[in-house]
Amino acid sequence: LCVFLQLAALERQIFDFLGFQWAPILGNFLQIIVVILGLFGTIQFRPRYIVVYTVWTALWVTWNVFIICFYLEVGGLSKETDLMTFNISMHRSWWREHGPGCIRRVVRPSSPGILEDYSYVSVTGCIIDFQYLEVIHSAIQILLSLIGFVYACYVISIFMEEEDSFDFIGGLDTYSYRQPPQEHVELKPVKPVGK
Repeated sequence: LCVFLQLAALERQIFDFLGFQWAPILGNFLQIIVVILGLFGTIQFRPRYIVVYTVWTALWVTWNVFIICFYLEVGGLSKETDLMTFNISMHRSWWREHGPGCIRRVVRPSSPGILEDYSYVSVTGCIIDFQYLEVIHSAIQILLSLIGFVYACYVISIFMEEEDSFDFIGGLDTYSYRQPPQEHVELKPVKPVGK
């Protein structure tokens, strides 16, 4: 599961870097780090690390739901804004111009007042629109994260159960492996040591 989570996050990280989308890049980076932390917590029997993973997973699912709403323009959100780039640049999703089947044409401006390096990109013939590709990526992240959340909760419960049943000293339970269990415990007074 961790391998699938990492591969999905790395694939998404690469395409977000190509599109200069800084908000998703930051989120993907945190996802990669927290999945490694959760894996480490599972291997090293550290429930606190797994709890951090479960909390992050809830945030990650929320983030991906936001991305779905953003690209489907739900609730007044617009995919044409520079929200994903922190309003630093005018870059958009890499899939907008490079999706499957897309034909990209660059049209240079003919007006003399417009800078020469400015150009308009026309994209036609896409098999699937870029916003649906982004939604599919987010839906896969949500599915994997929900499976990871359930698994992490299960692992935490097992670790807590083992921690409660562990006999630290070998004599704190009502019986020990050296002596058979007794119904009545005989108490003896302790004599103080003389001065």
